[in-house]
Amino acid sequence: MSPEPALSPALQLLLWHSALWMVQEAAPLGPASSLPQSFLLKCLEQVRKVQGDGTELQEKLCATYKMCHPEEMVLFRRSLGIPQVSLSSCPNQALQLTGCLRQLHSGLFLYQGLLQTLEGISPELAPTVDMLRLDIADFATTIWQQMEELGTVPALQPTRGAMPALPSAFQRRVGGLLVASHLQSFLELVHRVLRHLAQP
Repeated sequence: MSPEPALSPALQLLLWHSALWMVQEAAPLGPASSLPQSFLLKCLEQVRKVQGDGTELQEKLCATYKMCHPEEMVLFRRSLGIPQVSLSSCPNQALQLTGCLRQLHSGLFLYQGLLQTLEGISPELAPTVDMLRLDIADFATTIWQQMEELGTVPALQPTRGAMPALPSAFQRRVGGLLVASHLQSFLELVHRVLRHLAQP
């Protein structure tokens, strides 16, 4: 089996820069929950799948359109209004299981909407975006089904609010890189929480 290709230095810097906003949330986790191991292991597998899709999208955007410079991405992030997701109920001293699952599901639901705004990004990238959106939808369904089993489904369905407008192909490509970058930072924290919960 051939080794996985290394990320470019520019892409590594972009991922690092995107993750800075989560540092304060990465406090020590509280006690592990009694969630089923089968659920947690399935979620970990789905996280890895979505991370792989997101990395593929980032690498294609960087390679094709040379949109990887961290400072440029900061400017684009502000101008395009691409939101980021908080998991404030997850990594804290007293982990709030119900709130954590809801925030996790809401975050995945938001990323589904953000990926929908990338429709028409380019014929070459469309299959990658579609696969990423499908895998996120599957992950969100897994979380929702577990909330149903726990009886913690919110009374109201989650809403995304206003999505950023990305009318031009250029904006959709930049938006795609930002969405993928934010998603990877979100998933790194999700992966950390799930690994903690899966501990015996």
